[in-house]
Amino acid sequence: MYPNVQAYDRGVMFSPDGRLFQVEYAREAVRRGATSVGIVATDGVVLVAHKNINDPLAVASTIQKIFRIDSFIGATYSGMVSDGLHVVNAMRGKTQTHRMIYDETESIEMVAKEISEEMQAATQYGGIRPYAISLLIGGIGGGRPSLFEIEPGASYLGYKADAIGMGKKVAEEMLVKEYKDGMTVQDAIALGVGIVKKVNEKKLGEDNVDISVIKADTGYQMLQPQEISKYL
Repeated sequence: MYPNVQAYDRGVMFSPDGRLFQVEYAREAVRRGATSVGIVATDGVVLVAHKNINDPLAVASTIQKIFRIDSFIGATYSGMVSDGLHVVNAMRGKTQTHRMIYDETESIEMVAKEISEEMQAATQYGGIRPYAISLLIGGIGGGRPSLFEIEPGASYLGYKADAIGMGKKVAEEMLVKEYKDGMTVQDAIALGVGIVKKVNEKKLGEDNVDISVIKADTGYQMLQPQEISKYL
């Protein structure tokens, strides 16, 4: 141990053993968040997210976990809701600016890079805290489907399939076993829903699951409740 541990605990600075406590706390907030899954298919990207609704009087339709960022980009998050909504709005602004200037969809990797740079600033300066979210950003960029994760430490990485939130470990084990190159969008939806079912004790219904599909020919599409019910 080292003296005055609270000095490192309260600020964004490295402890003598190379740890950023505030980033670790942000990761813990993500681990308590609802599970989201992203899968790259041959013909698009699928995002499946569980909406953890604990208040019986809450209106389920007012809770959203997957968001349209651009005509061909979608994103979902796990962690603190306010942080997630803030970053979603930032992504929308960046992609809209890119489209206005270049008249094209920004590459998914570039979106991930730009957002990770913004999140990284919160791990570097005193007086602010890291974003308590992990993000999955998926879509069609450069003519091909792509999926990226950004974690609270602001690093980003591309994936064929990935999961965030409280069920991440179980979901990743299932993805390693069941994901196959050449999966169709329909296969990916079935796998994503199966994973969300596996990691949640509560019964799933069309009111507590979001599913979106991003395809090259149709762009971003959010499945309606009656469509979601077919997969549950």
